Amino acid sequence: MGFAQDNPEKNVETAIKDFFQAFHDQDATKLRDKASSDIRMQTIGKSSEGHDSVVNVPYERFVKSIVSIPDSVQFQERLLSISVKVDGSLAQAWTPYEFWINGNISHCGVNFFQLIKEQEGWKLLYIIDTRRKEGCIE
Repeated sequence: MGFAQDNPEKNVETAIKDFFQAFHDQDATKLRDKASSDIRMQTIGKSSEGHDSVVNVPYERFVKSIVSIPDSVQFQERLLSISVKVDGSLAQAWTPYEFWINGNISHCGVNFFQLIKEQEGWKLLYIIDTRRKEGCIE
């Protein structure tokens, strides 16, 4: 067995980093490749009444929105840390982040990923995140 097979946590961390590389490269093909065909995506934000609200986000809509960001907009999601847990073919990753647009912090929060080990490797199965403007580090 090689090192990669002996360290599933590192493999999951690599899958997360590869997803964010595709995200920053605005590469629709790679973003789709990183996801399981059953992927679900949600975000937690505030409703117009100020209450916490969960919004379902179709993954294909997410991919199209990232790819459509104009070249004049510089964006970066900075992961502050990655915490991974693995049990067999199931993994989870917790990644606090800051989201920057054109050199200014836009918002921050936490991404929570569930991944499944498929024949091709670790694939994103579920993504949920929080987004807030207060309490972000500049």
